[in-house]
Amino acid sequence: MATTPILNESVDAEQRPLVLSACAPLHARIAFVLETARRLHQYGTSAPRLESALDRLSTRLDLDVQVWSSPTAIIISFADGGDRERVAETTRVIRLSPGDIDLRHLAEVNDIADKVIAGELDIAQGSLLLHTLGDRIGPRARAHEVLCYGLVSATLATLMHGAWVDVASAGSIGLVVGLIADVAARSQRMRLALEALSGLAATVLATLISVHIAPLTLKITVLASLIVLFPGMVLTTAVRELSTRHLVSGVARFADAIATLIKLAFGTLVANQLCKVLGLVPPSAALAPVPDWTAWVALVFGAYGFAVLFRAARRDFPLVMSAAVLGYAITYFGGREFGPEFGVFLAGAIMGALSNLYARISDRPGALVREPGIILLVPGSLGFLTISAIVGSDVFLGINTAVSLFAILVSLVAGLLFGDLIVSPRRVL
Repeated sequence: MATTPILNESVDAEQRPLVLSACAPLHARIAFVLETARRLHQYGTSAPRLESALDRLSTRLDLDVQVWSSPTAIIISFADGGDRERVAETTRVIRLSPGDIDLRHLAEVNDIADKVIAGELDIAQGSLLLHTLGDRIGPRARAHEVLCYGLVSATLATLMHGAWVDVASAGSIGLVVGLIADVAARSQRMRLALEALSGLAATVLATLISVHIAPLTLKITVLASLIVLFPGMVLTTAVRELSTRHLVSGVARFADAIATLIKLAFGTLVANQLCKVLGLVPPSAALAPVPDWTAWVALVFGAYGFAVLFRAARRDFPLVMSAAVLGYAITYFGGREFGPEFGVFLAGAIMGALSNLYARISDRPGALVREPGIILLVPGSLGFLTISAIVGSDVFLGINTAVSLFAILVSLVAGLLFGDLIVSPRRVL
């Protein structure tokens, strides 16, 4: 029995056909919704999108639900939709760690939910498929991700107009940061100190290279080598959640991003003091930046690196890479013509509209276009510079940088909201 995909806009209740999955036992329907919620959260879905998706899924399964989502927990109350006067029969609390973007698994969860509602899979089969989604990646895939840390770092050093030696150093140090992140992913103790340890290692290595091998532009090298760890996407999601009045989730996510920035800044501060104690004083040198054309070449490699780090499916690589390149290109040319804030706003609006259009045409998550399309726009490095300046007692510089940070954040979120107005989202994800 074919029906409208569940994560599409809801259909009028009187016109909606009864689907076979809605006839399944109550406990089976609840279990399916719970596992879907856990997976969506785990793969980086924001609170408003997750809650809306679960509302529509539950309606299609003939359930009444109340959903509350935060970065670290989901609370869902269920009642059988057949008896509208009954209060919630079951309430479940799911304790979770903040999720990371995983585009391949996000698309798979979306596809499984659609097939269950369409009657192509029964509830038991759908739940089994959700439970068997592989979260662990093999050694070869992990090594590929580590290499992409270095690739993205080298790309960012190029986009920041560093010298050739800055680009090479940032790429090499990015590989070390990737190795640290890979080890931390399998160690709870190390995971909590990942950002501080990475900031320490990146700053010390950049200083050693500058002292003993070749002078570097330290700020560019360190920023580029740590760029993958900057919580720019988290900051953007937090502001968007606040703008849609998901206040608890937005504040919690914003606090998490600030905590990450503080750990990164603290790591670099400790490294700077350590280098001073050891007498490692990097020379100052005016280095010629790489030619402008190299930015566009590097952008292609950086887009590939982000496709890998976002764990997109192989078939989606061209789409994800094109979205990343297009988002940056719109920002670049729009910023040159109208100023950086309007350039970011324009890119956010266009990429938001294009992601909704893609979702309408393909019946797949718009996140495949939206997330990579804004990754090079999110102001993670500005947040790091803000915290670093404040920690380094340069309060006025920190305040000025913070103003720029919030201006770009607001511009990006406003652009995404306008994108939803230009092309209304037919799908939630």
